[in-house]
Amino acid sequence: MAAGSSAFDIDALESMRTHQPAWRLLRADHAPFIISFLHRTFIAEQRRQLNESDVLHRLEDHLFALRSRVGEGTYPRSASDYLNQWASDACGWLRKSFVPGSDEPVCDLTPAAEQAIEWLASLRNRSFIGTESRLLTVMELLRQISTGAESDPAERIKELERRRATLDAEIADAKRGVLPVLTPVEIRDRFQLLANTSRALLSDLREVQQNFLQLDRDARSRIAAWDGAKGTLLGEIFGHSDNIAESDQGQSFRAFWDFLMSPERQEEFDHRLQAVLALPAVQQTGYDPRLRRIRFDWLGAGEQAQRTVARLSEQLRRFLDDRAWQESRRITQLIQEIERTAVVIRDDPPTGDIMFVEALAPEIIMPLERPFFTPSDAVALADASVDLGVSDADAEILFQQHHIDPETLAAHIRHCLGNHDQVLLPEVLAQHPLEKGLAELVGYLRLATDPDGLVRASIDEATSDVVAWTDAQDIQRRATLPRITFTR
Repeated sequence: MAAGSSAFDIDALESMRTHQPAWRLLRADHAPFIISFLHRTFIAEQRRQLNESDVLHRLEDHLFALRSRVGEGTYPRSASDYLNQWASDACGWLRKSFVPGSDEPVCDLTPAAEQAIEWLASLRNRSFIGTESRLLTVMELLRQISTGAESDPAERIKELERRRATLDAEIADAKRGVLPVLTPVEIRDRFQLLANTSRALLSDLREVQQNFLQLDRDARSRIAAWDGAKGTLLGEIFGHSDNIAESDQGQSFRAFWDFLMSPERQEEFDHRLQAVLALPAVQQTGYDPRLRRIRFDWLGAGEQAQRTVARLSEQLRRFLDDRAWQESRRITQLIQEIERTAVVIRDDPPTGDIMFVEALAPEIIMPLERPFFTPSDAVALADASVDLGVSDADAEILFQQHHIDPETLAAHIRHCLGNHDQVLLPEVLAQHPLEKGLAELVGYLRLATDPDGLVRASIDEATSDVVAWTDAQDIQRRATLPRITFTR
Protein backbone atom coordinates (compact mmCIF):
# COMPACT_ATOMS: atom_id res chain seq x y z
CA MET A 1 0.00 0.00 0.00
CA ALA A 2 1.34 3.45 -0.91
CA ALA A 3 2.38 5.83 1.85
CA GLY A 4 -0.54 7.84 3.12
CA SER A 5 -3.14 5.73 1.29
CA SER A 6 -4.68 4.63 4.61
CA ALA A 7 -5.84 8.22 5.12
CA PHE A 8 -8.01 7.95 1.98
CA ASP A 9 -9.73 4.63 2.46
CA ILE A 10 -13.50 4.68 2.71
CA ASP A 11 -13.68 4.43 6.51
CA ALA A 12 -11.21 7.27 7.05
CA LEU A 13 -13.06 9.45 4.54
CA GLU A 14 -16.42 8.71 6.16
CA SER A 15 -14.97 9.74 9.52
CA MET A 16 -13.57 12.97 8.04
CA ARG A 17 -16.90 13.76 6.36
CA THR A 18 -18.63 13.48 9.73
CA HIS A 19 -16.11 14.99 12.15
CA GLN A 20 -13.83 17.31 10.13
CA PRO A 21 -15.12 20.92 10.53
CA ALA A 22 -13.85 21.97 7.08
CA TRP A 23 -15.79 19.18 5.39
CA ARG A 24 -18.87 19.92 7.51
CA LEU A 25 -18.73 23.52 6.33
CA LEU A 26 -18.63 22.55 2.66
CA ARG A 27 -21.64 20.23 3.03
CA ALA A 28 -23.69 22.56 5.26
CA ASP A 29 -27.24 23.44 4.18
CA HIS A 30 -26.47 27.13 3.72
CA ALA A 31 -22.77 26.80 2.92
CA PRO A 32 -22.68 29.71 0.40
CA PHE A 33 -24.29 32.05 2.95
CA ILE A 34 -21.95 30.97 5.76
CA ILE A 35 -18.76 31.02 3.70
CA SER A 36 -19.50 34.40 2.10
CA PHE A 37 -20.04 36.00 5.51
CA LEU A 38 -16.96 34.42 7.13
CA HIS A 39 -14.79 35.37 4.15
CA ARG A 40 -16.01 38.97 4.07
CA THR A 41 -15.71 39.45 7.84
CA PHE A 42 -12.39 37.77 8.65
CA ILE A 43 -10.35 36.88 5.55
CA ALA A 44 -11.10 39.71 3.12
CA GLU A 45 -10.40 42.31 5.84
CA GLN A 46 -7.57 40.26 7.41
CA ARG A 47 -9.09 40.50 10.89
CA ARG A 48 -7.97 38.17 13.65
CA GLN A 49 -10.51 38.89 16.38
CA LEU A 50 -13.77 40.82 16.57
CA ASN A 51 -16.04 41.49 19.51
CA GLU A 52 -19.16 39.34 19.47
CA SER A 53 -21.36 42.45 19.24
CA ASP A 54 -19.52 43.63 16.12
CA VAL A 55 -19.89 40.21 14.48
CA LEU A 56 -23.61 40.20 15.32
CA HIS A 57 -24.11 43.64 13.75
CA ARG A 58 -22.32 42.54 10.59
CA LEU A 59 -24.31 39.31 10.42
CA GLU A 60 -27.61 41.16 10.89
CA ASP A 61 -26.75 43.49 8.00
CA HIS A 62 -25.74 40.48 5.89
CA LEU A 63 -29.02 38.69 6.66
CA PHE A 64 -31.06 41.81 5.95
CA ALA A 65 -29.49 42.18 2.51
CA LEU A 66 -30.03 38.50 1.67
CA ARG A 67 -33.65 38.43 2.89
CA SER A 68 -34.43 41.54 0.89
CA ARG A 69 -33.20 39.77 -2.24
CA VAL A 70 -34.36 36.13 -1.81
CA GLY A 71 -37.23 36.40 0.68
CA GLU A 72 -37.77 36.37 4.43
CA GLY A 73 -38.27 32.62 4.80
CA THR A 74 -34.94 31.56 3.31
CA TYR A 75 -32.90 32.31 6.44
CA PRO A 76 -35.47 32.19 9.27
CA ARG A 77 -33.16 32.11 12.30
CA SER A 78 -31.78 35.13 14.12
CA ALA A 79 -28.20 36.33 13.80
CA SER A 80 -27.47 35.30 17.39
CA ASP A 81 -28.72 31.74 16.75
CA TYR A 82 -26.57 31.41 13.64
CA LEU A 83 -23.50 32.73 15.45
CA ASN A 84 -23.93 30.37 18.41
CA GLN A 85 -24.40 27.44 16.06
CA TRP A 86 -21.23 28.22 14.08
CA ALA A 87 -19.22 28.52 17.31
CA SER A 88 -20.53 25.25 18.78
CA ASP A 89 -18.49 22.05 18.85
CA ALA A 90 -20.96 20.52 16.40
CA CYS A 91 -19.80 22.98 13.71
CA GLY A 92 -16.43 24.37 14.81
CA TRP A 93 -16.21 27.24 12.29
CA LEU A 94 -15.87 30.10 14.78
CA ARG A 95 -14.00 30.24 18.08
CA LYS A 96 -15.28 32.31 21.01
CA SER A 97 -12.92 33.30 23.78
CA PHE A 98 -12.44 35.99 26.41
CA VAL A 99 -9.51 38.40 26.46
CA PRO A 100 -8.12 39.72 29.76
CA GLY A 101 -9.90 42.80 31.05
CA SER A 102 -13.10 42.30 29.03
CA ASP A 103 -16.42 40.61 29.83
CA GLU A 104 -17.45 40.40 26.17
CA PRO A 105 -16.28 37.37 24.15
CA VAL A 106 -14.35 37.81 20.93
CA CYS A 107 -14.81 35.72 17.80
CA ASP A 108 -12.17 34.39 15.47
CA LEU A 109 -12.15 32.08 12.47
CA THR A 110 -10.99 28.52 13.14
CA PRO A 111 -8.16 27.05 11.03
CA ALA A 112 -10.53 24.41 9.63
CA ALA A 113 -12.98 27.02 8.31
CA GLU A 114 -10.12 29.02 6.82
CA GLN A 115 -8.78 25.89 5.09
CA ALA A 116 -12.18 25.25 3.50
CA ILE A 117 -12.47 28.85 2.29
CA GLU A 118 -8.92 28.88 0.92
CA TRP A 119 -9.59 25.59 -0.89
CA LEU A 120 -12.66 27.12 -2.57
CA ALA A 121 -10.56 30.12 -3.56
CA SER A 122 -8.05 27.80 -5.24
CA LEU A 123 -10.82 26.41 -7.51
CA ARG A 124 -11.24 29.70 -9.35
CA ASN A 125 -9.73 30.02 -12.81
CA ARG A 126 -6.56 32.10 -12.70
CA SER A 127 -5.58 34.32 -15.60
CA PHE A 128 -1.89 33.93 -14.81
CA ILE A 129 -0.21 30.88 -13.27
CA GLY A 130 3.46 31.29 -12.43
CA THR A 131 5.54 28.13 -12.60
CA GLU A 132 9.08 29.42 -12.98
CA SER A 133 9.15 31.07 -9.55
CA ARG A 134 7.92 27.88 -7.89
CA LEU A 135 10.61 25.86 -9.64
CA LEU A 136 13.28 28.35 -8.57
CA THR A 137 11.96 28.18 -5.00
CA VAL A 138 12.18 24.39 -5.06
CA MET A 139 15.74 24.53 -6.39
CA GLU A 140 16.76 27.09 -3.75
CA LEU A 141 15.26 24.97 -0.97
CA LEU A 142 17.07 21.91 -2.29
CA ARG A 143 20.33 23.86 -2.26
CA GLN A 144 19.78 25.06 1.32
CA ILE A 145 18.91 21.57 2.55
CA SER A 146 21.79 19.81 0.82
CA THR A 147 24.33 22.47 1.82
CA GLY A 148 23.06 22.85 5.40
CA ALA A 149 23.05 19.09 5.97
CA GLU A 150 26.57 18.61 4.64
CA SER A 151 28.92 17.77 7.53
CA ASP A 152 32.10 17.30 5.46
CA PRO A 153 34.20 20.51 5.70
CA ALA A 154 35.80 19.86 2.29
CA GLU A 155 32.42 19.59 0.55
CA ARG A 156 31.12 22.67 2.37
CA ILE A 157 34.19 24.68 1.32
CA LYS A 158 33.80 23.48 -2.27
CA GLU A 159 30.17 24.69 -2.32
CA LEU A 160 31.10 28.07 -0.81
CA GLU A 161 33.90 28.56 -3.33
CA ARG A 162 31.50 27.77 -6.17
CA ARG A 163 29.05 30.35 -4.87
CA ARG A 164 31.86 32.87 -4.44
CA ALA A 165 32.95 32.32 -8.05
CA THR A 166 29.39 32.94 -9.20
CA LEU A 167 29.21 36.15 -7.15
CA ASP A 168 32.58 37.33 -8.47
CA ALA A 169 31.38 36.80 -12.03
CA GLU A 170 28.21 38.78 -11.34
CA ILE A 171 30.22 41.61 -9.76
CA ALA A 172 32.54 41.69 -12.80
CA ASP A 173 29.56 41.85 -15.16
CA ALA A 174 28.03 44.67 -13.09
CA LYS A 175 31.27 46.66 -13.28
CA ARG A 176 31.18 46.33 -17.08
CA GLY A 177 27.54 47.48 -17.10
CA VAL A 178 26.11 44.06 -17.91
CA LEU A 179 23.06 43.75 -15.65
CA PRO A 180 20.55 40.96 -16.30
CA VAL A 181 17.10 42.39 -15.48
CA LEU A 182 13.93 40.42 -14.88
CA THR A 183 11.26 40.74 -17.55
CA PRO A 184 7.75 41.95 -16.55
CA VAL A 185 6.47 38.38 -16.84
CA GLU A 186 9.18 37.10 -14.50
CA ILE A 187 8.45 39.93 -12.03
CA ARG A 188 4.70 39.15 -11.98
CA ASP A 189 5.45 35.44 -11.60
CA ARG A 190 7.60 35.98 -8.54
CA PHE A 191 5.29 38.62 -7.06
CA GLN A 192 2.30 36.28 -7.29
CA LEU A 193 4.20 33.65 -5.31
CA LEU A 194 5.24 36.32 -2.77
CA ALA A 195 1.66 37.51 -2.24
CA ASN A 196 0.25 33.99 -1.90
CA THR A 197 2.95 32.96 0.55
CA SER A 198 2.40 36.10 2.66
CA ARG A 199 -1.33 35.41 2.95
CA ALA A 200 -0.73 31.72 3.65
CA LEU A 201 1.54 32.69 6.52
CA LEU A 202 -1.38 34.45 8.24
CA SER A 203 -3.39 31.24 7.91
CA ASP A 204 -0.52 29.22 9.40
CA LEU A 205 -0.33 31.60 12.38
CA ARG A 206 -4.03 31.09 13.06
CA GLU A 207 -3.42 27.33 13.22
CA VAL A 208 -0.43 27.82 15.53
CA GLN A 209 -2.60 29.89 17.87
CA GLN A 210 -5.28 27.18 17.74
CA ASN A 211 -2.73 24.59 18.91
CA PHE A 212 -1.68 26.85 21.80
CA LEU A 213 -5.33 27.43 22.73
CA GLN A 214 -5.94 23.69 22.73
CA LEU A 215 -2.99 23.26 25.09
CA ASP A 216 -4.42 25.94 27.38
CA ARG A 217 -7.87 24.33 27.29
CA ASP A 218 -6.48 20.87 28.06
CA ALA A 219 -4.46 22.26 30.97
CA ARG A 220 -7.51 24.00 32.45
CA SER A 221 -9.58 20.83 32.12
CA ARG A 222 -6.89 18.74 33.80
CA ILE A 223 -6.54 21.25 36.64
CA ALA A 224 -10.31 21.45 37.18
CA ALA A 225 -10.68 17.66 37.45
CA TRP A 226 -7.40 16.93 39.28
CA ASP A 227 -7.50 15.79 42.90
CA GLY A 228 -4.05 14.20 43.28
CA ALA A 229 -0.60 15.56 43.97
CA LYS A 230 0.27 18.85 42.31
CA GLY A 231 3.75 17.72 41.32
CA THR A 232 2.41 14.91 39.11
CA LEU A 233 0.01 17.19 37.26
CA LEU A 234 2.59 19.94 36.80
CA GLY A 235 5.07 17.42 35.44
CA GLU A 236 2.57 16.30 32.81
CA ILE A 237 1.55 19.85 31.84
CA PHE A 238 5.12 21.16 31.65
CA GLY A 239 6.14 18.06 29.70
CA HIS A 240 3.37 18.69 27.18
CA SER A 241 4.32 22.36 26.97
CA ASP A 242 8.00 21.47 26.42
CA ASN A 243 7.05 19.01 23.70
CA ILE A 244 5.14 21.72 21.84
CA ALA A 245 7.94 24.28 22.31
CA GLU A 246 10.56 21.81 21.05
CA SER A 247 8.43 20.41 18.23
CA ASP A 248 9.06 21.32 14.61
CA GLN A 249 6.14 23.75 14.69
CA GLY A 250 7.26 25.35 17.96
CA GLN A 251 10.85 25.83 16.82
CA SER A 252 9.70 27.24 13.50
CA PHE A 253 7.37 29.71 15.23
CA ARG A 254 10.17 30.80 17.58
CA ALA A 255 12.47 31.43 14.60
CA PHE A 256 9.68 33.36 12.85
CA TRP A 257 9.10 35.50 15.96
CA ASP A 258 12.83 36.21 16.34
CA PHE A 259 12.93 37.39 12.74
CA LEU A 260 9.85 39.55 13.20
CA MET A 261 11.28 41.19 16.32
CA SER A 262 14.62 42.08 14.67
CA PRO A 263 14.69 45.82 13.81
CA GLU A 264 17.36 45.30 11.13
CA ARG A 265 15.42 42.60 9.32
CA GLN A 266 12.17 44.55 9.62
CA GLU A 267 13.81 47.59 8.08
CA GLU A 268 15.20 45.46 5.26
CA PHE A 269 11.80 43.84 4.68
CA ASP A 270 9.97 47.20 4.52
CA HIS A 271 12.57 48.71 2.20
CA ARG A 272 12.50 45.80 -0.24
CA LEU A 273 8.70 45.52 -0.15
CA GLN A 274 8.20 49.19 -0.97
CA ALA A 275 10.71 48.92 -3.81
CA VAL A 276 8.94 45.89 -5.27
CA LEU A 277 5.47 47.46 -5.00
CA ALA A 278 6.73 50.52 -6.87
CA LEU A 279 7.69 48.45 -9.95
CA PRO A 280 5.41 49.12 -12.97
CA ALA A 281 5.02 45.38 -13.65
CA VAL A 282 3.76 44.85 -10.08
CA GLN A 283 1.41 47.82 -10.16
CA GLN A 284 -0.22 46.41 -13.29
CA THR A 285 -1.24 43.28 -11.37
CA GLY A 286 -3.73 45.22 -9.21
CA TYR A 287 -2.36 43.72 -6.01
CA ASP A 288 -4.20 43.90 -2.70
CA PRO A 289 -3.17 47.18 -1.00
CA ARG A 290 -3.27 45.41 2.38
CA LEU A 291 -0.04 43.73 1.33
CA ARG A 292 1.76 46.96 2.26
CA ARG A 293 1.00 46.30 5.95
CA ILE A 294 1.37 42.53 5.91
CA ARG A 295 4.22 42.69 8.44
CA PHE A 296 1.96 44.38 10.99
CA ASP A 297 -0.67 41.68 10.40
CA TRP A 298 2.02 39.07 11.11
CA LEU A 299 3.00 40.96 14.25
CA GLY A 300 -0.59 41.07 15.53
CA ALA A 301 -1.12 37.37 14.83
CA GLY A 302 2.14 36.47 16.56
CA GLU A 303 1.26 38.59 19.59
CA GLN A 304 -2.03 36.72 20.00
CA ALA A 305 -0.19 33.40 19.96
CA GLN A 306 2.27 34.75 22.55
CA ARG A 307 -0.56 36.01 24.78
CA THR A 308 -2.15 32.56 24.66
CA VAL A 309 1.07 31.08 26.04
CA ALA A 310 1.13 33.83 28.70
CA ARG A 311 -2.42 32.90 29.79
CA LEU A 312 -1.30 29.29 30.18
CA SER A 313 1.54 30.43 32.44
CA GLU A 314 -0.90 32.53 34.48
CA GLN A 315 -3.18 29.52 34.90
CA LEU A 316 -0.29 27.45 36.22
CA ARG A 317 0.75 30.27 38.58
CA ARG A 318 -2.72 30.42 40.12
CA PHE A 319 -2.65 26.66 40.50
CA LEU A 320 0.54 26.94 42.52
CA ASP A 321 -0.85 29.63 44.83
CA ASP A 322 -1.32 27.76 48.12
CA ARG A 323 -2.32 30.85 50.06
CA ALA A 324 -5.59 31.25 48.16
CA TRP A 325 -6.33 27.58 48.86
CA GLN A 326 -5.78 28.01 52.62
CA GLU A 327 -7.75 31.27 52.94
CA SER A 328 -10.84 30.18 50.99
CA ARG A 329 -10.75 26.40 50.99
CA ARG A 330 -14.52 25.91 50.97
CA ILE A 331 -15.03 28.38 48.12
CA THR A 332 -12.29 26.68 46.14
CA GLN A 333 -13.93 23.28 46.66
CA LEU A 334 -17.26 24.59 45.37
CA ILE A 335 -15.61 26.18 42.35
CA GLN A 336 -13.77 22.96 41.55
CA GLU A 337 -17.03 21.00 41.76
CA ILE A 338 -18.59 23.46 39.31
CA GLU A 339 -15.59 23.17 37.00
CA ARG A 340 -15.65 19.36 37.11
CA THR A 341 -19.34 19.37 36.26
CA ALA A 342 -18.75 21.86 33.42
CA VAL A 343 -16.05 19.61 31.95
CA VAL A 344 -18.35 16.56 32.13
CA ILE A 345 -21.34 18.24 30.43
CA ARG A 346 -19.27 20.34 28.00
CA ASP A 347 -20.03 18.07 25.03
CA ASP A 348 -23.67 17.44 26.05
CA PRO A 349 -25.03 20.56 27.80
CA PRO A 350 -28.51 20.37 29.37
CA THR A 351 -31.43 21.95 27.59
CA GLY A 352 -34.01 24.31 29.00
CA ASP A 353 -33.73 26.42 32.14
CA ILE A 354 -30.85 25.30 34.33
CA MET A 355 -31.72 27.51 37.30
CA PHE A 356 -34.58 29.88 38.11
CA VAL A 357 -34.31 32.74 40.59
CA GLU A 358 -37.46 34.51 41.74
CA ALA A 359 -37.54 38.26 41.49
CA LEU A 360 -36.73 40.14 44.66
CA ALA A 361 -39.63 41.72 46.53
CA PRO A 362 -39.92 45.49 46.03
CA GLU A 363 -38.74 47.67 48.86
CA ILE A 364 -41.48 50.13 49.90
CA ILE A 365 -40.49 53.32 51.67
CA MET A 366 -43.34 55.47 53.00
CA PRO A 367 -42.80 59.24 52.84
CA LEU A 368 -43.90 59.67 56.46
CA GLU A 369 -41.18 57.27 57.59
CA ARG A 370 -38.54 59.84 56.75
CA PRO A 371 -37.36 61.60 59.95
CA PHE A 372 -37.78 65.31 60.45
CA PHE A 373 -34.87 67.67 60.35
CA THR A 374 -32.87 67.59 63.56
CA PRO A 375 -30.39 70.39 64.20
CA SER A 376 -26.95 69.24 65.17
CA ASP A 377 -25.78 69.72 68.73
CA ALA A 378 -23.49 72.62 69.42
CA VAL A 379 -19.98 71.48 70.21
CA ALA A 380 -18.34 73.22 73.12
CA LEU A 381 -14.61 73.74 72.59
CA ALA A 382 -12.43 73.66 75.64
CA ASP A 383 -10.21 76.67 76.06
CA ALA A 384 -6.92 74.90 76.70
CA SER A 385 -3.41 75.27 75.39
CA VAL A 386 -2.01 72.69 72.99
CA ASP A 387 1.47 71.39 73.55
CA LEU A 388 3.63 70.86 70.48
CA GLY A 389 4.73 67.24 70.28
CA VAL A 390 8.16 65.98 69.31
CA SER A 391 8.75 63.04 66.95
CA ASP A 392 11.93 61.21 65.97
CA ALA A 393 10.59 60.25 62.48
CA ASP A 394 11.82 62.10 59.42
CA ALA A 395 8.87 63.91 57.83
CA GLU A 396 10.78 64.69 54.63
CA ILE A 397 9.86 61.27 53.22
CA LEU A 398 6.25 62.47 52.91
CA PHE A 399 7.38 65.09 50.39
CA GLN A 400 9.51 62.73 48.30
CA GLN A 401 6.65 60.73 46.78
CA HIS A 402 6.45 60.77 42.99
CA HIS A 403 3.35 60.82 40.81
CA ILE A 404 3.81 59.03 37.50
CA ASP A 405 1.52 60.32 34.75
CA PRO A 406 0.88 57.58 32.13
CA GLU A 407 -0.15 60.23 29.57
CA THR A 408 3.27 61.86 29.85
CA LEU A 409 5.08 58.55 29.36
CA ALA A 410 2.84 57.71 26.38
CA ALA A 411 3.62 61.14 24.89
CA HIS A 412 7.35 60.35 25.20
CA ILE A 413 6.83 57.06 23.33
CA ARG A 414 4.79 58.70 20.56
CA HIS A 415 7.43 61.40 20.20
CA CYS A 416 10.17 58.79 19.78
CA LEU A 417 8.12 56.82 17.27
CA GLY A 418 7.85 59.86 15.00
CA ASN A 419 8.11 58.48 11.48
CA HIS A 420 9.26 55.07 12.73
CA ASP A 421 7.06 51.98 12.95
CA GLN A 422 8.61 50.84 16.23
CA VAL A 423 11.04 51.92 18.95
CA LEU A 424 12.77 50.07 21.78
CA LEU A 425 12.42 51.12 25.44
CA PRO A 426 16.17 51.97 25.78
CA GLU A 427 15.79 54.27 22.76
CA VAL A 428 12.89 56.06 24.49
CA LEU A 429 14.93 56.47 27.67
CA ALA A 430 17.87 57.80 25.65
CA GLN A 431 15.74 60.74 24.50
CA HIS A 432 13.71 61.07 27.70
CA PRO A 433 15.91 59.99 30.65
CA LEU A 434 14.29 58.75 33.82
CA GLU A 435 13.62 61.67 36.16
CA LYS A 436 11.80 59.76 38.89
CA GLY A 437 13.89 56.61 38.97
CA LEU A 438 12.48 53.15 39.35
CA ALA A 439 8.89 54.37 39.72
CA GLU A 440 8.99 55.93 36.25
CA LEU A 441 10.55 52.75 34.78
CA VAL A 442 7.73 50.70 36.29
CA GLY A 443 5.31 53.12 34.63
CA TYR A 444 6.76 52.26 31.21
CA LEU A 445 6.43 48.54 32.04
CA ARG A 446 2.80 49.08 33.01
CA LEU A 447 2.10 50.71 29.64
CA ALA A 448 3.81 47.84 27.80
CA THR A 449 1.81 45.10 29.58
CA ASP A 450 -1.62 46.77 29.33
CA PRO A 451 -3.32 45.32 26.19
CA ASP A 452 -5.93 48.13 26.16
CA GLY A 453 -3.57 50.90 27.23
CA LEU A 454 -2.38 54.11 25.62
CA VAL A 455 0.28 52.46 23.43
CA ARG A 456 0.89 49.16 21.68
CA ALA A 457 3.90 47.09 22.69
CA SER A 458 5.35 43.59 22.46
CA ILE A 459 7.67 41.87 24.94
CA ASP A 460 10.43 39.48 23.87
CA GLU A 461 11.35 37.33 26.87
CA ALA A 462 14.28 35.72 25.02
CA THR A 463 16.18 39.02 24.60
CA SER A 464 17.27 41.37 27.40
CA ASP A 465 18.07 45.08 27.51
CA VAL A 466 19.93 47.00 30.23
CA VAL A 467 18.79 50.50 31.24
CA ALA A 468 20.66 52.82 33.61
CA TRP A 469 19.82 56.00 35.52
CA THR A 470 21.09 58.14 38.40
CA ASP A 471 18.90 58.43 41.51
CA ALA A 472 18.45 61.41 43.83
CA GLN A 473 21.56 60.39 45.83
CA ASP A 474 23.72 60.43 42.63
CA ILE A 475 23.98 56.64 42.71
CA GLN A 476 24.14 54.88 39.35
CA ARG A 477 21.35 52.30 39.06
CA ARG A 478 20.96 49.56 36.44
CA ALA A 479 18.09 47.24 35.56
CA THR A 480 17.92 44.27 33.18
CA LEU A 481 14.55 43.92 31.41
CA PRO A 482 13.06 41.78 28.64
CA ARG A 483 13.17 43.57 25.29
CA ILE A 484 10.15 45.88 25.03
CA THR A 485 9.23 47.19 21.58
CA PHE A 486 6.62 49.97 21.22
CA THR A 487 4.78 50.03 17.89
CA ARG A 488 2.28 52.25 16.18
